[in-house]
Amino acid sequence: MIKNSPLLEVNALKKHFPIHGGLLGQTTAKVYAVDGVTFSIDRGETLSLVGESGCGKSTVGRAILRLFDLTDGEVYLDGERIDNMRASRLRSMRQRMQVVFQDPFSSLNPRMKVRDILAEPLRNFGVVKGHKALTARIEDLMDTVRLPRDAINRFPHEFSGGQRQRIGIARALAPGADLIICDEAVSALDVSVKAQIINLLGDLQQELGLALLFISHDLATVEHLTHRVAVMYLGKIVELADRRSLFSATRHPYTLALLSAVPVPDPTAKRQRMILTGDVPSPINPPSGCRFHTRCPFAFDRCRVEEPVLRPGGAEGHLAACHLDELPTRKVLPAAA
Repeated sequence: MIKNSPLLEVNALKKHFPIHGGLLGQTTAKVYAVDGVTFSIDRGETLSLVGESGCGKSTVGRAILRLFDLTDGEVYLDGERIDNMRASRLRSMRQRMQVVFQDPFSSLNPRMKVRDILAEPLRNFGVVKGHKALTARIEDLMDTVRLPRDAINRFPHEFSGGQRQRIGIARALAPGADLIICDEAVSALDVSVKAQIINLLGDLQQELGLALLFISHDLATVEHLTHRVAVMYLGKIVELADRRSLFSATRHPYTLALLSAVPVPDPTAKRQRMILTGDVPSPINPPSGCRFHTRCPFAFDRCRVEEPVLRPGGAEGHLAACHLDELPTRKVLPAAA
């Protein structure tokens, strides 16, 4: 992992979706999908963004890609601000950031052969010129994702789910991206295929120096791929740390609950489970104070009225938004496993 200025910087990112109602279609409420998210990703680094469904993690990925305008905040790619960039300039920047979606079948045009699917971004960004160079680049991409070259003349429905996801990865690599956002890229795959795709992404990162934003709801999936983990709950990051610190010295109760739900290889192993009660609150009307206090077994009065901020503690770079850190005698969270 190369250590210098971050490739991607996200500062206080907010995305609120208006809810319209009434005869005149006035804004009656807002969905606070993402509400003040800050992180960075270095070149050659993987940051995993994890949390339950509906926490806003996929919205973060789409906001970075500028698939919609931000409510507030800033996004920088290689030091250049892109959240307010004009469409004409943004087009060239999009060559450097690509996405791999969750469903490999619906994200590929069923009427196009693999050759045409991979040729499309190459032509759009003018990466290669001439039929011979185009074919050579497509064949190189097939080699890169470990698929046979002769498969370029087949349609997406002729491949398995894992193979289709490899095609999706090849398409993301085609324009020469520095950053790839993997939005639940392995959640629709079988366990064995999932492991193969994760290994492939790890190999490609080593070979090409890619930066990855790996969005997932499953901490077990990201454990062997990531360098750092950011845990989201109801639109906010509640804990951010390197992989070792997060899994061995958890500082936020929500992260602990996610970890305690991860299956362990030894069924006889004893572990303390942390079962969360109640449902995730609505992002239309999030709770006051700490947004997790309605489900947290360690909550006290301050949690209900004052919103915690991300604070350093423990290992270097380990941040957590929890009032437990400020108690005179910090309450020690039980081990997840």
